[in-house]
Amino acid sequence: MSVVNDSLPAKAIDQGLVGTIAVIGGGVVGVCCALYLQRSGYKVTLFDPAKAGESTGKWSCGQLAVGEVMPLSKPGILKKIPGWLMDQEGPLALRPLALPQMLPWMIRFLLCGRQSRLVEISRDLASLTRRVLEDYRPLLDACSSEALLTQRPVMQVFDSAKGLEQDLHQADLPRSLGFAFEKLSAGEIGELEPTLAGKFSHGILLSDWRFVTDTERFIVALTESFVSLGGRRLQAGANRINEENGRATGVQLSNGESVAADHVVVAAGVGSRKFFPQLDVNIPLEGVAGYQVLLKDPGIALRHSVIYADGGFCLAPMTRGLQVGGTIEFAQRSAAPNFHRAQIILDKTKRIFPELQTQEQELGVGYRPLLPDTKPVIDRTRKLPNVILATGHGQLGLTLAATTGRLVTDLVSGTTPPVDLAPFSAYRF
Repeated sequence: MSVVNDSLPAKAIDQGLVGTIAVIGGGVVGVCCALYLQRSGYKVTLFDPAKAGESTGKWSCGQLAVGEVMPLSKPGILKKIPGWLMDQEGPLALRPLALPQMLPWMIRFLLCGRQSRLVEISRDLASLTRRVLEDYRPLLDACSSEALLTQRPVMQVFDSAKGLEQDLHQADLPRSLGFAFEKLSAGEIGELEPTLAGKFSHGILLSDWRFVTDTERFIVALTESFVSLGGRRLQAGANRINEENGRATGVQLSNGESVAADHVVVAAGVGSRKFFPQLDVNIPLEGVAGYQVLLKDPGIALRHSVIYADGGFCLAPMTRGLQVGGTIEFAQRSAAPNFHRAQIILDKTKRIFPELQTQEQELGVGYRPLLPDTKPVIDRTRKLPNVILATGHGQLGLTLAATTGRLVTDLVSGTTPPVDLAPFSAYRF
């Protein structure tokens, strides 16, 4: 069952690029891959068991974190692990029962904290993040006229001058790679964000960053654009990649149906793991839980997305309400969500804003597909060369989705990518 697209680019037809693509995963990375492939003339079918918008990206802070290139394994992280085990109410927690399962991953993670690796990883991520706004532009321009992206920077606030200076010191590397960080005084914080006036005296303006108006609507709008241009989205899970003679021939769905395809893109976040054994790839992908609270009528109004550095969470003003979140947790794969962590960040928020209205609230959790070096996988598989992996974006899924889509399309079409993809190999582990 193919999709007919009556508005294929003439250039794509002339180059003979038209073919069928199956994209597994309908979250923000999957739909951006589908959109870029579609723009190059391919007939694309997108598979996901959930409704559009009901993905990990919905429960994120909604930031295009252009300058977030330092890996999570920043200097001093080793000293914090005992605290993570003891304090289950901190901004980053590790459940004790998860330690045996997570130990090999954690060792790899800590090794990425060496200075030489920090510089290498930051440079690699910068090669992607500096393209973010450029790569999103054509996708957002093709959506409806509503403003999906807020053209204001993100703010970061601190309790003390010491916290600010530590963060600015860690920002030396991103700054050397061309990302802007502007120090803010108490007066400047209050002028930019009146709701914060008198509450914080130390801050940073992340000038290159942007934020979306609503994470759920953002993904839905991109999906609607894809479908309106002739794409097909099936609300069905993919069980297996069909293969014959060393190449993928399509996808077998959970209902037993098979859909043929010339290429397959696996962009299912944590769900990508189920395909690793078949593809003979050993990728240490873990799902890290990120908790969020959506307050539908918060009683306060913010103009900017605000990171509260010392609290370890973010305040994200969206059209559907104020989303508060960012706390993350390492747990064993079978563990149920611990929504008490969402209550922790809500309590911290109320200390800053005693007037906060919390009666109408929705709790959510998203499992970020995280790799030890914080970098995604964007690569062609060796066993089945017409299968492309696009996963492991961690906390940068929303940020890197469009850029990933463009690079995946280059891999499918055989075009030389505009960045070196060797650092994002599926075989680097």
